Amino acid sequence: MMGNQPPQNEELLALTRRHFFRVCGYGIGSLALTSLLNESLFAADSKHLLAPQKPHFQPKAKRVIFMFMAGAPSQIDLFDPKPKLQAHNGQPIPEEIVKGERFAFIKGTPKLLGSPYKFQKYGQSGQEISELLPHLGRIADDITIIRSMQTDQFNHAPAQIFMNTGHQLPGRPSMGSWLTYGLGSESRDLPGFVVLISGQNRPDGGHSCWSSGFLPTLYQGVEFRSKGEPVLFVENPEGVPADARRASIDAIRDLNEMRLKSVKDPEIETRISNYELAFRMQTSVPELMDISQEPESVRQLYGIEPGKASFANNCLLARRLIERGVRFVQLYHRGWDHHGTNPGDDIVSRLPQLCKETDQAAAALVIDLKQRGLLDDTIVIWAGEFGRTPMNEERDGSKFLGRDHHPRAFSVWMAGGGFKPGITVGATDELGYNVTEMPIHVHDLHATILHQLGVDHTRLTYKFQGRNFRLTDVFGHVVPQIIGS
Repeated sequence: MMGNQPPQNEELLALTRRHFFRVCGYGIGSLALTSLLNESLFAADSKHLLAPQKPHFQPKAKRVIFMFMAGAPSQIDLFDPKPKLQAHNGQPIPEEIVKGERFAFIKGTPKLLGSPYKFQKYGQSGQEISELLPHLGRIADDITIIRSMQTDQFNHAPAQIFMNTGHQLPGRPSMGSWLTYGLGSESRDLPGFVVLISGQNRPDGGHSCWSSGFLPTLYQGVEFRSKGEPVLFVENPEGVPADARRASIDAIRDLNEMRLKSVKDPEIETRISNYELAFRMQTSVPELMDISQEPESVRQLYGIEPGKASFANNCLLARRLIERGVRFVQLYHRGWDHHGTNPGDDIVSRLPQLCKETDQAAAALVIDLKQRGLLDDTIVIWAGEFGRTPMNEERDGSKFLGRDHHPRAFSVWMAGGGFKPGITVGATDELGYNVTEMPIHVHDLHATILHQLGVDHTRLTYKFQGRNFRLTDVFGHVVPQIIGS
């Protein structure tokens, strides 16, 4: 009987039960590309797997630019002024506040550390912002500041992964991947999710921060470089003309389509799509990355340096990417881990340098989007993975000023995308240690961002290994206080 089967059927019959379930654990989940779920958002376009899809309800925003300050900026020194902390600077923190607390590096009873920087009120809204961020102060009436963010993680890698994926361990899809899976992309010549990196090194969480996890790899973030070859391995090898490359891709496509018909693995369809996208990117990416085309006024606004890898260049590239239909752009700038062990990681020398590297360009991005009519339907986020303690770390008796990791309370700011501008929400206690008003968890932030994009976070799901997963896991609530009318 088996001898009469076609070759591919013989191969299928030869599969062991163990192999079948191992493969299906991944494959069945991937079939959500073709609307496996009853409440699926999408009907996949076989010719363009990233084709735009309808949201659950009318969205306020269409796209996201997420500026991730890897290392965790100090909210005490930037967004959350504490006069009482200043008054008690150098005194031991009351023991009842930190009793039983687990810190990354602090030992014993630490001393309170007031900020060495002044705050002032900006704009008609009177937003209180540090003197280290004067450019941000100029757009105070356009931003929403949240002072009551909370997370579950207090070490960098798991906290960065958690902020991006809603889970502390690698293997879950990032927010950019969820959005491109759910909403597709308006660009046919660029990835739906692009990552840009600057700063002293790469994020601690690495590629897991922009991974597609168990979603098809079509939805993972694609790293663009602002210096050198923009996207690795996209350009033709030396001596290979475009027509030869086209012929090669056509041949590979035909072989992949034959394999797809045989084994029905959706990841092969992703591979076909990626080859085609890479070929189109050979034309679209060089034009995109040439920021020298921008008017001098725009280059001065951002403070860019053509030909160099910088946060300013990446901010301008982010605007150019969303103009071309990219759904989610994430900028990572590493270096905000200010423990105070030496002048290179303290809040007196290093923190002002980081602010100088990022403040002008971050504000310029909001200004530029607003001038072009793009801010209303673009969500701009500025955040780190957690906050910093209101106490001096003094690791090994260091005399430099620095702060340890603090997941209990930190600040982020947002702009555009239907969020209420010119407001500060949430509050911490007089020392800045605990949230006292409107706690907003990372899951709540994710749920609210998805809501502004027209997505119900409880319905954007993907079946994997027997259950439905979502960005917010089994948590998260939309925060109406930060949403405009």
